[in-house]
Amino acid sequence: MATKCILLVDDYPDALEIWGFYLRSLGYQVVTADDGFKALAQAQKHLPDIIVLDLELPGITGFEAALRLRHAPETAAIPLIAATGYSHFKQLNQARESGFDSIVIKPCEPAALVSEVERLLQLSNREAREWTTNVERRGQNR
Repeated sequence: MATKCILLVDDYPDALEIWGFYLRSLGYQVVTADDGFKALAQAQKHLPDIIVLDLELPGITGFEAALRLRHAPETAAIPLIAATGYSHFKQLNQARESGFDSIVIKPCEPAALVSEVERLLQLSNREAREWTTNVERRGQNR
Protein backbone atom coordinates (compact mmCIF):
# COMPACT_ATOMS: atom_id res chain seq x y z
CA MET A 1 0.00 0.00 0.00
CA ALA A 2 1.32 3.43 -0.92
CA THR A 3 2.13 5.95 1.77
CA LYS A 4 -0.74 8.37 2.32
CA CYS A 5 0.06 12.06 1.91
CA ILE A 6 -1.39 14.65 4.28
CA LEU A 7 -1.29 18.38 3.67
CA LEU A 8 -1.17 20.27 6.99
CA VAL A 9 -2.02 23.96 6.81
CA ASP A 10 -1.63 26.22 9.84
CA ASP A 11 -0.03 29.59 10.46
CA TYR A 12 1.07 28.43 13.92
CA PRO A 13 4.52 26.82 13.45
CA ASP A 14 4.23 24.68 16.60
CA ALA A 15 1.06 23.02 15.28
CA LEU A 16 2.78 22.16 12.00
CA GLU A 17 5.80 20.82 13.86
CA ILE A 18 3.95 18.75 16.47
CA TRP A 19 1.26 17.35 14.18
CA GLY A 20 3.76 16.83 11.35
CA PHE A 21 6.20 14.95 13.59
CA TYR A 22 3.45 12.72 14.95
CA LEU A 23 1.98 11.93 11.53
CA ARG A 24 5.43 11.20 10.06
CA SER A 25 6.20 8.87 13.00
CA LEU A 26 3.13 6.86 11.94
CA GLY A 27 4.37 6.57 8.36
CA TYR A 28 2.43 9.34 6.66
CA GLN A 29 4.06 11.66 4.15
CA VAL A 30 3.44 15.22 5.35
CA VAL A 31 3.48 18.40 3.30
CA THR A 32 2.92 21.75 5.02
CA ALA A 33 1.80 25.28 4.26
CA ASP A 34 1.45 28.30 6.51
CA ASP A 35 -1.08 30.38 4.57
CA GLY A 36 -4.10 29.92 2.34
CA PHE A 37 -2.39 30.62 -0.98
CA LYS A 38 0.45 28.20 -0.20
CA ALA A 39 -2.16 25.61 0.77
CA LEU A 40 -3.77 25.83 -2.66
CA ALA A 41 -0.39 25.57 -4.39
CA GLN A 42 0.69 22.57 -2.30
CA ALA A 43 -2.65 20.84 -2.88
CA GLN A 44 -2.28 21.22 -6.66
CA LYS A 45 1.36 20.13 -6.61
CA HIS A 46 1.05 17.08 -4.34
CA LEU A 47 -2.64 16.06 -4.64
CA PRO A 48 -2.65 14.80 -1.04
CA ASP A 49 -4.95 12.07 0.23
CA ILE A 50 -6.34 14.42 2.89
CA ILE A 51 -5.96 18.07 3.90
CA VAL A 52 -6.02 19.46 7.45
CA LEU A 53 -6.73 23.16 7.13
CA ASP A 54 -6.82 25.89 9.78
CA LEU A 55 -9.71 28.30 9.28
CA GLU A 56 -7.90 31.54 10.18
CA LEU A 57 -4.95 31.92 7.84
CA PRO A 58 -3.00 34.77 6.29
CA GLY A 59 -3.60 35.38 2.59
CA ILE A 60 -6.99 33.76 2.27
CA THR A 61 -8.95 32.09 5.03
CA GLY A 62 -9.41 28.36 5.36
CA PHE A 63 -13.05 28.86 4.41
CA GLU A 64 -12.05 30.44 1.08
CA ALA A 65 -9.30 27.87 0.49
CA ALA A 66 -11.82 25.06 1.03
CA LEU A 67 -14.24 26.60 -1.45
CA ARG A 68 -11.48 26.90 -4.05
CA LEU A 69 -10.31 23.33 -3.43
CA ARG A 70 -13.88 22.05 -3.87
CA HIS A 71 -14.29 23.93 -7.16
CA ALA A 72 -11.04 22.65 -8.71
CA PRO A 73 -11.59 19.28 -10.42
CA GLU A 74 -8.18 17.95 -9.30
CA THR A 75 -8.83 18.61 -5.59
CA ALA A 76 -12.62 18.49 -5.33
CA ALA A 77 -12.79 14.99 -3.82
CA ILE A 78 -9.91 15.31 -1.34
CA PRO A 79 -11.26 14.98 2.22
CA LEU A 80 -10.92 18.24 4.18
CA ILE A 81 -10.60 18.56 7.95
CA ALA A 82 -11.07 22.02 9.48
CA ALA A 83 -8.73 22.58 12.42
CA THR A 84 -10.03 25.51 14.41
CA GLY A 85 -10.19 27.19 17.76
CA TYR A 86 -13.78 28.17 16.94
CA SER A 87 -16.53 26.36 18.73
CA HIS A 88 -19.43 28.68 17.88
CA PHE A 89 -22.20 27.21 15.77
CA LYS A 90 -21.99 29.97 13.15
CA GLN A 91 -18.31 29.29 12.34
CA LEU A 92 -18.73 25.53 12.47
CA ASN A 93 -21.72 25.73 10.12
CA GLN A 94 -19.74 28.00 7.78
CA ALA A 95 -16.97 25.37 7.73
CA ARG A 96 -19.46 22.70 6.68
CA GLU A 97 -20.92 24.98 4.02
CA SER A 98 -17.40 25.69 2.71
CA GLY A 99 -16.94 21.99 1.95
CA PHE A 100 -15.17 20.56 4.99
CA ASP A 101 -15.86 16.90 5.73
CA SER A 102 -14.92 17.12 9.38
CA ILE A 103 -13.93 19.57 12.10
CA VAL A 104 -11.43 19.21 14.94
CA ILE A 105 -11.38 21.81 17.67
CA LYS A 106 -7.97 23.13 18.74
CA PRO A 107 -6.16 22.56 20.91
CA CYS A 108 -6.26 19.06 19.51
CA GLU A 109 -3.99 16.25 20.63
CA PRO A 110 -2.08 14.64 17.76
CA ALA A 111 -3.68 11.25 18.49
CA ALA A 112 -7.18 12.77 18.15
CA LEU A 113 -6.21 14.34 14.83
CA VAL A 114 -4.82 11.01 13.58
CA SER A 115 -8.03 9.28 14.61
CA GLU A 116 -10.05 11.68 12.47
CA VAL A 117 -7.60 11.44 9.55
CA GLU A 118 -7.81 7.64 9.63
CA ARG A 119 -11.61 7.70 9.89
CA LEU A 120 -11.94 9.88 6.78
CA LEU A 121 -9.36 7.87 4.86
CA GLN A 122 -11.25 4.65 5.64
CA LEU A 123 -14.53 6.19 4.48
CA SER A 124 -12.86 7.36 1.30
CA ASN A 125 -11.30 3.95 0.67
CA ARG A 126 -14.53 2.07 1.42
CA GLU A 127 -16.57 4.30 -0.90
CA ALA A 128 -14.00 3.78 -3.65
CA ARG A 129 -14.13 -0.01 -3.16
CA GLU A 130 -17.96 0.00 -3.20
CA TRP A 131 -17.99 2.03 -6.40
CA THR A 132 -15.53 -0.35 -8.06
CA THR A 133 -17.57 -3.34 -6.90
CA ASN A 134 -20.77 -1.84 -8.32
CA VAL A 135 -19.09 -1.13 -11.65
CA GLU A 136 -17.78 -4.72 -11.79
CA ARG A 137 -21.28 -6.08 -11.10
CA ARG A 138 -22.82 -3.98 -13.86
CA GLY A 139 -20.19 -5.25 -16.27
CA GLN A 140 -20.96 -8.87 -15.37
CA ASN A 141 -24.68 -8.41 -16.08
CA ARG A 142 -24.12 -7.68 -19.79
